[in-house]
Amino acid sequence: MTGAAEHLRRRLNGLTPTVAVVLGSGLGGLVDEVEQAVRIPYSELEGFPQSGVSGHAGAVVAGHFAGQPILFLAGRAHYYEQGDAAAMRPALETLAALGITHLFLTNAAGSLHPDMPPGSVMLISDHINFSGLNPLIGEPTDRRFVGLTAAYDRDMCERLRLAAEAVEVELHHGTYMWFSGPSFETPAEIRMARTLGADAVGMSTVPEVILARFLGLQVAACSVITNLAAGLTQAELSHQETKDVAPQGGAKLAAILRRLFADGGFSAPAA
Repeated sequence: MTGAAEHLRRRLNGLTPTVAVVLGSGLGGLVDEVEQAVRIPYSELEGFPQSGVSGHAGAVVAGHFAGQPILFLAGRAHYYEQGDAAAMRPALETLAALGITHLFLTNAAGSLHPDMPPGSVMLISDHINFSGLNPLIGEPTDRRFVGLTAAYDRDMCERLRLAAEAVEVELHHGTYMWFSGPSFETPAEIRMARTLGADAVGMSTVPEVILARFLGLQVAACSVITNLAAGLTQAELSHQETKDVAPQGGAKLAAILRRLFADGGFSAPAA
């Protein structure tokens, strides 16, 4: 994806961010806080996804956020759109070629615990790839055998925890289970997920984590909790609920990110 990387490099006009953030549901408004913003639609970038999910803008927005250079991906592709677990690979390869070293992923997710209600934020400490899909299927080299023992970078997670503490936002932590979607889970599947050790469920992020580690990027991720999972309430789940509730947790995660980047961001030298 050198073409897309070169196009981005020209458009960034000397800006050299080392941190990229993928914005999930409820966080799109963060791009409005970027100073001296450069906005590049995905349509201009070879290999970038054309997301068909409402609430995902489909653009790179780069500039300064809380005083730090940053690159936002406003929108992602999901496996359930085209049946391609590696849909985000060209975009992430472009980021790596551009010099990005740290990737922070966000998503909307369903909680498996009543004490982590809608509007909460969960730091992902590990994941379960229940879908059985993998974005590295077909990779011909031995690089495909990526170790995921420490998929989520300890230092990045600690910086997020300290930033949350500083702004007095409760930051839950737990294991995220990836279902392929697009249908929501059944109550029986949620009972299984709890038995297997999951704390939240969703339809994204895990393939991006695998790809990012394959590319040598450091990774952290947070879920914005938009609903209690199937069977934990009497209500049926819907994408509209996700879009309606996501801004509540999104505002909390945005506050954490403002503080974190004001303190130097993910790639600043450790204190």
